[in-house]
Amino acid sequence: MTENKNTTHFGFKEVPKEQKDKNVRDVLMNDLMSLGIHRIWKRIAVQLSNVREGNAVLDLAGGTGDLTTLFSKRTGKTGRIVLADINASMLTAGRDRLIDRGLLGNVSYAQVNAECLPFEDNSFDCVCIAFGLRNVTDKDAALRSMTRVLKPGGRVIVLEFSHPTDKITEKVYDFYSFNVLPKVGEFVAKDANSYRYLAESIRMHPKQDELKAMMENAGLERCEYFNMSNGIVAVHRGYKF
Repeated sequence: MTENKNTTHFGFKEVPKEQKDKNVRDVLMNDLMSLGIHRIWKRIAVQLSNVREGNAVLDLAGGTGDLTTLFSKRTGKTGRIVLADINASMLTAGRDRLIDRGLLGNVSYAQVNAECLPFEDNSFDCVCIAFGLRNVTDKDAALRSMTRVLKPGGRVIVLEFSHPTDKITEKVYDFYSFNVLPKVGEFVAKDANSYRYLAESIRMHPKQDELKAMMENAGLERCEYFNMSNGIVAVHRGYKF
Protein backbone atom coordinates (compact mmCIF):
# COMPACT_ATOMS: atom_id res chain seq x y z
CA MET A 1 0.00 0.00 0.00
CA THR A 2 1.42 3.37 -0.99
CA GLU A 3 1.62 6.17 1.58
CA ASN A 4 -0.32 9.33 0.90
CA LYS A 5 2.15 12.18 1.48
CA ASN A 6 -0.68 14.69 1.68
CA THR A 7 -2.28 13.12 4.74
CA THR A 8 -1.12 12.28 8.23
CA HIS A 9 -2.40 10.59 11.37
CA PHE A 10 -4.78 12.53 13.59
CA GLY A 11 -5.45 9.92 16.24
CA PHE A 12 -6.53 6.79 14.37
CA LYS A 13 -7.74 8.79 11.35
CA GLU A 14 -5.97 10.02 8.21
CA VAL A 15 -6.48 13.75 7.69
CA PRO A 16 -4.97 16.38 5.39
CA LYS A 17 -1.67 17.61 6.83
CA GLU A 18 -2.82 21.21 6.95
CA GLN A 19 -5.89 20.15 8.94
CA LYS A 20 -3.77 18.51 11.61
CA ASP A 21 -2.08 21.79 12.51
CA LYS A 22 -5.49 23.36 13.11
CA ASN A 23 -6.78 20.39 15.09
CA VAL A 24 -3.69 20.17 17.28
CA ARG A 25 -3.97 23.81 18.31
CA ASP A 26 -7.33 23.09 19.93
CA VAL A 27 -6.19 20.12 22.00
CA LEU A 28 -4.84 21.24 25.38
CA MET A 29 -5.71 18.66 27.99
CA ASN A 30 -2.60 17.70 29.91
CA ASP A 31 -4.26 18.27 33.25
CA LEU A 32 -7.10 15.84 32.60
CA MET A 33 -4.93 13.27 30.87
CA SER A 34 -2.34 13.24 33.67
CA LEU A 35 -4.66 14.08 36.58
CA GLY A 36 -2.32 16.98 37.31
CA ILE A 37 0.82 14.85 37.65
CA HIS A 38 2.36 16.41 34.51
CA ARG A 39 3.85 19.15 36.68
CA ILE A 40 5.99 16.55 38.46
CA TRP A 41 6.95 14.94 35.14
CA LYS A 42 8.06 18.33 33.82
CA ARG A 43 10.29 18.93 36.84
CA ILE A 44 11.94 15.54 36.33
CA ALA A 45 12.49 16.28 32.63
CA VAL A 46 14.20 19.57 33.49
CA GLN A 47 16.41 17.79 36.01
CA LEU A 48 17.41 15.24 33.36
CA SER A 49 18.29 18.06 30.95
CA ASN A 50 21.32 19.00 33.07
CA VAL A 51 20.76 22.63 32.10
CA ARG A 52 22.94 24.95 34.13
CA GLU A 53 23.75 28.63 34.50
CA GLY A 54 24.60 30.40 31.26
CA ASN A 55 23.08 27.76 28.96
CA ALA A 56 20.93 28.51 25.90
CA VAL A 57 17.66 26.53 25.84
CA LEU A 58 14.97 26.07 23.20
CA ASP A 59 11.61 25.15 24.74
CA LEU A 60 9.56 23.76 21.83
CA ALA A 61 5.77 23.38 22.04
CA GLY A 62 6.22 25.35 25.23
CA GLY A 63 3.23 27.67 24.96
CA THR A 64 2.19 27.26 28.60
CA GLY A 65 5.55 28.55 29.77
CA ASP A 66 5.84 25.88 32.48
CA LEU A 67 9.20 24.48 31.38
CA THR A 68 10.58 27.88 30.49
CA THR A 69 9.87 28.95 34.06
CA LEU A 70 11.79 25.93 35.38
CA PHE A 71 14.65 26.41 32.93
CA SER A 72 14.93 30.09 33.80
CA LYS A 73 15.74 29.21 37.41
CA ARG A 74 18.64 27.08 36.16
CA THR A 75 20.10 29.28 33.43
CA GLY A 76 20.13 32.47 35.47
CA LYS A 77 20.55 35.94 34.03
CA THR A 78 23.51 34.87 31.91
CA GLY A 79 21.48 32.18 30.15
CA ARG A 80 19.05 32.43 27.27
CA ILE A 81 15.71 30.68 26.71
CA VAL A 82 13.56 30.75 23.59
CA LEU A 83 9.93 29.86 24.25
CA ALA A 84 8.64 28.49 20.94
CA ASP A 85 5.28 27.19 19.77
CA ILE A 86 3.53 26.68 16.44
CA ASN A 87 0.36 28.16 17.90
CA ALA A 88 0.35 31.96 18.10
CA SER A 89 -2.41 32.15 20.71
CA MET A 90 -0.62 29.65 22.96
CA LEU A 91 2.61 31.59 22.55
CA THR A 92 0.86 34.80 23.55
CA ALA A 93 -0.73 33.13 26.56
CA GLY A 94 2.63 31.71 27.62
CA ARG A 95 4.32 35.10 27.24
CA ASP A 96 1.63 36.75 29.38
CA ARG A 97 2.06 34.12 32.09
CA LEU A 98 5.83 34.61 32.13
CA ILE A 99 5.45 38.38 32.33
CA ASP A 100 3.10 37.91 35.28
CA ARG A 101 5.80 35.77 36.92
CA GLY A 102 8.38 38.49 36.37
CA LEU A 103 10.45 36.48 33.86
CA LEU A 104 11.57 39.08 31.35
CA GLY A 105 15.32 39.35 30.99
CA ASN A 106 16.48 36.04 29.54
CA VAL A 107 13.38 34.82 27.65
CA SER A 108 12.49 35.47 24.01
CA TYR A 109 9.64 34.13 21.90
CA ALA A 110 9.31 32.52 18.48
CA GLN A 111 6.43 31.03 16.51
CA VAL A 112 8.04 28.06 14.77
CA ASN A 113 7.39 24.70 13.19
CA ALA A 114 9.57 22.05 14.85
CA GLU A 115 10.17 20.37 11.48
CA CYS A 116 12.09 23.37 10.10
CA LEU A 117 13.50 25.43 12.95
CA PRO A 118 14.61 28.94 11.86
CA PHE A 119 17.75 28.97 14.01
CA GLU A 120 21.42 28.67 13.09
CA ASP A 121 23.33 25.45 13.52
CA ASN A 122 24.82 24.81 16.96
CA SER A 123 22.71 27.44 18.74
CA PHE A 124 21.43 25.73 21.88
CA ASP A 125 22.80 23.72 24.79
CA CYS A 126 19.42 22.02 25.22
CA VAL A 127 16.37 21.57 23.02
CA CYS A 128 13.30 20.34 24.87
CA ILE A 129 9.86 19.40 23.61
CA ALA A 130 7.23 18.44 26.17
CA PHE A 131 3.92 16.84 25.19
CA GLY A 132 4.32 18.12 21.65
CA LEU A 133 6.26 15.61 19.55
CA ARG A 134 3.28 13.29 19.10
CA ASN A 135 1.46 16.16 17.36
CA VAL A 136 4.28 16.85 14.90
CA THR A 137 3.47 15.65 11.40
CA ASP A 138 7.00 14.58 10.44
CA LYS A 139 8.70 13.50 13.67
CA ASP A 140 11.90 12.43 11.91
CA ALA A 141 12.27 15.87 10.33
CA ALA A 142 11.65 17.52 13.68
CA LEU A 143 14.28 15.41 15.42
CA ARG A 144 16.80 16.19 12.67
CA SER A 145 16.02 19.88 12.96
CA MET A 146 16.36 19.77 16.73
CA THR A 147 19.71 18.01 16.40
CA ARG A 148 20.97 20.56 13.85
CA VAL A 149 20.40 23.56 16.12
CA LEU A 150 21.99 21.78 19.11
CA LYS A 151 25.55 22.62 20.12
CA PRO A 152 28.09 19.79 20.32
CA GLY A 153 27.68 18.32 23.79
CA GLY A 154 24.09 19.55 23.93
CA ARG A 155 21.02 17.51 24.81
CA VAL A 156 17.63 16.87 23.25
CA ILE A 157 14.91 16.16 25.82
CA VAL A 158 11.57 14.69 24.75
CA LEU A 159 8.85 14.44 27.41
CA GLU A 160 5.81 12.66 26.07
CA PHE A 161 2.90 10.42 26.93
CA SER A 162 4.08 6.93 26.06
CA HIS A 163 3.16 3.26 26.42
CA PRO A 164 2.59 1.43 29.73
CA THR A 165 5.15 -1.18 30.66
CA ASP A 166 2.74 -3.69 32.24
CA LYS A 167 -0.64 -5.13 31.27
CA ILE A 168 -2.55 -3.96 34.33
CA THR A 169 -1.52 -0.33 33.88
CA GLU A 170 -2.25 -0.63 30.17
CA LYS A 171 -5.81 -1.88 30.75
CA VAL A 172 -6.62 0.77 33.36
CA TYR A 173 -5.06 3.47 31.19
CA ASP A 174 -6.99 2.36 28.10
CA PHE A 175 -10.28 2.29 30.00
CA TYR A 176 -9.72 5.79 31.35
CA SER A 177 -8.51 7.14 27.99
CA PHE A 178 -11.27 5.77 25.78
CA ASN A 179 -14.23 5.57 28.14
CA VAL A 180 -13.83 8.17 30.87
CA LEU A 181 -11.84 10.95 29.23
CA PRO A 182 -14.17 11.61 26.24
CA LYS A 183 -17.14 11.81 28.62
CA VAL A 184 -15.27 14.28 30.81
CA GLY A 185 -14.43 16.26 27.68
CA GLU A 186 -18.07 16.33 26.68
CA PHE A 187 -19.08 17.50 30.15
CA VAL A 188 -16.32 20.06 30.66
CA ALA A 189 -15.79 21.43 27.15
CA LYS A 190 -18.70 20.07 25.11
CA ASP A 191 -16.02 18.43 22.96
CA ALA A 192 -15.65 14.67 23.29
CA ASN A 193 -13.91 14.33 19.90
CA SER A 194 -10.82 16.33 20.86
CA TYR A 195 -10.41 14.34 24.04
CA ARG A 196 -10.81 11.13 22.08
CA TYR A 197 -8.14 12.41 19.69
CA LEU A 198 -5.77 12.92 22.62
CA ALA A 199 -6.03 9.27 23.62
CA GLU A 200 -5.70 8.09 20.01
CA SER A 201 -2.68 10.30 19.31
CA ILE A 202 -0.88 8.82 22.30
CA ARG A 203 -1.50 5.27 21.05
CA MET A 204 -0.18 6.25 17.61
CA HIS A 205 2.99 7.74 19.10
CA PRO A 206 6.11 5.56 18.72
CA LYS A 207 6.88 3.22 21.59
CA GLN A 208 9.86 3.96 23.80
CA ASP A 209 12.41 1.86 21.89
CA GLU A 210 11.08 3.11 18.54
CA LEU A 211 11.48 6.75 19.55
CA LYS A 212 14.97 6.03 20.85
CA ALA A 213 15.88 4.57 17.44
CA MET A 214 14.41 7.62 15.69
CA MET A 215 16.58 9.90 17.81
CA GLU A 216 19.64 7.87 16.93
CA ASN A 217 18.73 8.05 13.23
CA ALA A 218 18.51 11.83 13.59
CA GLY A 219 22.16 11.92 14.63
CA LEU A 220 21.88 11.87 18.41
CA GLU A 221 24.09 9.62 20.52
CA ARG A 222 23.92 7.99 23.95
CA CYS A 223 20.13 7.98 23.60
CA GLU A 224 18.16 6.65 26.55
CA TYR A 225 14.74 6.93 28.11
CA PHE A 226 13.27 7.06 31.58
CA ASN A 227 9.80 5.64 32.17
CA MET A 228 7.56 7.38 34.68
CA SER A 229 4.23 6.22 36.09
CA ASN A 230 4.79 2.72 34.67
CA GLY A 231 5.47 4.04 31.19
CA ILE A 232 2.42 6.28 30.90
CA VAL A 233 5.01 8.98 30.30
CA ALA A 234 8.66 8.76 29.27
CA VAL A 235 11.54 11.20 29.08
CA HIS A 236 13.92 10.53 26.19
CA ARG A 237 17.39 12.07 26.19
CA GLY A 238 20.03 12.16 23.49
CA TYR A 239 23.33 14.00 23.02
CA LYS A 240 25.02 15.63 20.05
CA PHE A 241 28.77 15.06 19.71
